[in-house]
Amino acid sequence: MRPRRIPVALVLALCAACVPAQADSAGPRTVEIRLRHSRFEPSTIQAEAGETLRFVIVNTDPIDHEFIVGDRAVQELHEGGTEAYHDPGPGEVTVLAGETVTTTYAFDGQDLLFGCHVPGHYAYGMRGVVLVG
Repeated sequence: MRPRRIPVALVLALCAACVPAQADSAGPRTVEIRLRHSRFEPSTIQAEAGETLRFVIVNTDPIDHEFIVGDRAVQELHEGGTEAYHDPGPGEVTVLAGETVTTTYAFDGQDLLFGCHVPGHYAYGMRGVVLVG
């Protein structure tokens, strides 16, 4: 039995669909994050020092969430805050149920956290980390 040949274009298209982040010479690298079952997918992201990432956040849940990037102090501030929704800013967005939003963030040399601070979500484990190397 002869092996089947798969067209190169099909292999490239399939491989491209598996890559979660895309480099774009015209702008920041894009990383897609899905909000599913009150979790971030992926929950660990790699960035280079000095790199700006463009986050595309897709909320597949039937409830609202947030995406807040920052150090531990930023996360604690938002966890104790009373804002129900955030005006969009670098690394801080509200993501309504079923919606997709974008935000960008420039990373220096330190690892940062991201999380959702809708009451109870962060404590539930709705958080992740950006490892900056």
